[in-house]
Amino acid sequence: MTLTWPLVLLVLFGALLHAGWNVLVKSSGDKSVDTALVIVLGALLALPLLLWAGLPPAAAWPYIGASLVIHVGYYTALAGAYRSGDLGLTYPIMRGSAPLLVALGSGLVLGESPNTLAWLGIVGIATGVAMVGLSHPGAALHHHKALAYALANALIIALYTFVDGKGVRTTVSDGHGAAAYVMVLFVLDGLPYPALVWFSRDAAGRRTMLAYARRRWPMATAGGAASIGSYAIALWAMTRAPVASVAALRETSVLFAAVLSTVVLREKFGLQRAIGTGVVVAGVMALRLG
Repeated sequence: MTLTWPLVLLVLFGALLHAGWNVLVKSSGDKSVDTALVIVLGALLALPLLLWAGLPPAAAWPYIGASLVIHVGYYTALAGAYRSGDLGLTYPIMRGSAPLLVALGSGLVLGESPNTLAWLGIVGIATGVAMVGLSHPGAALHHHKALAYALANALIIALYTFVDGKGVRTTVSDGHGAAAYVMVLFVLDGLPYPALVWFSRDAAGRRTMLAYARRRWPMATAGGAASIGSYAIALWAMTRAPVASVAALRETSVLFAAVLSTVVLREKFGLQRAIGTGVVVAGVMALRLG
């Protein structure tokens, strides 16, 4: 399996899509409701695509079941991280640490050990992601609970990356398209976290949620489409390139989120983010050459 330049560019585009829907959530007044709304509408968008793609083979269903359970843990830890600390603090830690964990475990789990240059690329991307995302790196040390949630979620992200990587490869090796695995995953994933958010509110809170959803659904629909596109690209790429390399490239979404936040939310970019961007670009180059 080789990481070609067209594949690199496609995964980077998927990272841009991932950043887009995360900036949507970041700009919202109720992040948990917006996240739930993106997931529900993404599931509705995935349903006709599932009818077109068909169901994955029986051998893939254990991976789908495991992924759904892991994703419940992911959303729970995500909500805990955002309750305990700012998105700007927790998100880069989660997304920057995960590819390192994937790279460390890929030899044992997938039989894919990155070479030296690929390792330099993975470490470079993770370091650059942290520099871009964390405006005050030392602040993480003063938010122990948020840091614990973020690091726990990095482990969870690595777990579902392994499970879905193996699941989509099993699907493709059985003669099915990667879309069959991706779409059934999105359809079934549309219930657990939104239900968790819904039942965590009282009657007045649920009425507020519905009113909020009526205002935000057009934006959330775009976010759901971006979420599907982003993960579909990543999982398809994992059938053609090493999982650790694809996982690292996907986390450049933090870089794109920083750029979009500067343009859309008028956040300051700054010297640290500029240096971090250079480190990410160098990491991408090393990953491709590796």
